[in-house]
Order: sequence, then structure tokens, then C-alpha cells
Amino acid sequence: MRPSQLDLFPDRAYLRCVDPAANKARFYVLAVQPTLFGGVDLVCEWGRIGSPGTVRFIPHRDTGQALDTIRTIAAKRKARGYIE
Repeated sequence: MRPSQLDLFPDRAYLRCVDPAANKARFYVLAVQPTLFGGVDLVCEWGRIGSPGTVRFIPHRDTGQALDTIRTIAAKRKARGYIE
């Protein structure tokens, strides 16, 4: 088992937005995944909690770019009410 530690550069983010009054139960998952050709893809999946989500692959040249994109997208989602 891996010891618990704080990731300086997390390679995934799990966000959710739940508001029963508005019948809102959404999720947003971001993850970095290597490709077969040496690049990396940022895998974005979103949708309603409990149902299959929509998946989008965003290609990047390197992991650093993909991590920057994770931080940018997560900040935008958090501004819209999503939490980790």
C-alpha cells in the first residue's frame, strides 16, 4: 500500500456538483493518459452521476501541458459550483 502524501502535480481530478433542490447531480473526471506514440491525452469525462458520461480526449505534446490543462479546467468547474 502506498503511503499517503500530497501530490504536487496531480494527474487526475474528480469533481462533482450536487444540488437536490435543483435536481442536479453531475460529475467531471480529468485524467492524464499516455498514448502509444509518446504523447499524452487528457481524458475528460462528464455527465450525470449514476449514468455513463461523455468522454473526450484532448491530445498534448507532454505531461506538463496536460497537467496545466487539468488545473485550468478544474478551476473553471469549481467556479461553476463543482467540488472535489
